[in-house]
Amino acid sequence: MERTDTINILLIEDEEFDVKRVKKTVSYYDTRIKIKDVVSNGRSALELIKDNPDQYDVVILDYQISGGLKGEELITQIKNHDQFIQIIVITKMTINITNYDFANNLMRAGAYWYCTKYPGNIENYIYQPTDFILSIFNAYEKKRLERYKLKSDKKLKQNIQSLLEMKKIIGESEPMLQLKENIEKYAKSDVNILINGASGTGKELVAWNIHLNSKRKYENFIPINSGSIPGELVESELFGYEKGSFTGANSSKPGLFEVANHGTVFLDEVGELPLSAQVKLLRVIQDGEIEKIGRTVKLSVDVRIIAASNKNLASEVMNNKFREDLYYRLNVVPLDIIPLRKRGQDIILLFDHFLQYFSRDMEIKMPTVDDKAKEILLNYKWPGNVRELRNVVQRLIINSNGAITAKEISNPLILRNHMLIKEETNFEDMYSGQVLPLKDMEKIFRVKYFKYVRSISSSDSSAAEKLGMAPSNFYRMCKELGIK
Repeated sequence: MERTDTINILLIEDEEFDVKRVKKTVSYYDTRIKIKDVVSNGRSALELIKDNPDQYDVVILDYQISGGLKGEELITQIKNHDQFIQIIVITKMTINITNYDFANNLMRAGAYWYCTKYPGNIENYIYQPTDFILSIFNAYEKKRLERYKLKSDKKLKQNIQSLLEMKKIIGESEPMLQLKENIEKYAKSDVNILINGASGTGKELVAWNIHLNSKRKYENFIPINSGSIPGELVESELFGYEKGSFTGANSSKPGLFEVANHGTVFLDEVGELPLSAQVKLLRVIQDGEIEKIGRTVKLSVDVRIIAASNKNLASEVMNNKFREDLYYRLNVVPLDIIPLRKRGQDIILLFDHFLQYFSRDMEIKMPTVDDKAKEILLNYKWPGNVRELRNVVQRLIINSNGAITAKEISNPLILRNHMLIKEETNFEDMYSGQVLPLKDMEKIFRVKYFKYVRSISSSDSSAAEKLGMAPSNFYRMCKELGIK
């Protein structure tokens, strides 16, 4: 469809003879091109642009305009007032000039195009009409595209901000504050990251935050659950295949790495990848190329890899279940996410966050929560971590009558009986593997247990009460254990 927009021109020319020639040159397209104003000096032009924002699309400027403000300085000031105005320079100076510095200086200052005025004995035209008019159309199109790009960029930034708000990491405990600091720091580089953490701790959420804070934020983020892809399909899913490469390949399929080109791939449960796929993944990291099934030529890709595992990959390497060279390629920067039970008051912050979210989603009034209910939440071990907490809140919202009490939370249908949860006995977390005298082991246990109780208590008095001790005895024992 033919465009019918009117292109408004501001002409800056101090010679009446050249004003007439410019008007004559553009007169063939007077239905599209309108010389809205004519001024004879740079300061008058700037005042018009200031007083009439967004009224001019293209400025046609005589380089040797009279007055103190002209040339590159005038071009720069016009662009400072309106970055979208396009400037076409007309000049006699280039008739005998072969030095390209003149043109470069104009373009650096912000001019879109320039042309050499016809000699003064050519009365009808300032320049070859077809080229001059085409330059005006192209300048207008450039302005329109620049404005559209700015608008699109603003929308993209708003979308990124909305995503960051949706993917916000909730938590104010010391480990979570450190995690947020590390996310911001590591997002600035392209290094591969290995996220370690139990199921439900939010590994994908951390990966999202790294991506959305990185220079790749406008590109694709492709999450891949390595454990959910059947072993025989892993390579075709990750790297794709060509049409006819095997029976049933009726069309070509781009792999997930190809789809993620220039973006981020999140490899969740990376320890589940079969060894054959691990070899190909190693080549992608080393060479930036993927091998598609049925394709003889390798395909270049540029992706950032964030991997995650709830397994101890170092142990998997020792047991020959994971390639050592791949492990070190992925584990350039390790990020550890602690389980929910070790995050203290973050449990209540997350509980309140989900309570507000689901209340709003179900369009019901947010229930109140009594202190005893919160204490149960703090003392529960949360084997399913944040994912389990989210599900518990959903169940409570559905069953709540406006108030959440200890009795409701203790209901086995809501929360597994917190008094019957099997205690963990990971002695590896408490000592280095050697057998210690009982009194030394008792001290280690007391230190860890006292620190844990204090982390889930609002004060030392509250911690002493939980332990069934007088505050003075609690204080004395903390001092003896070296934690006060």
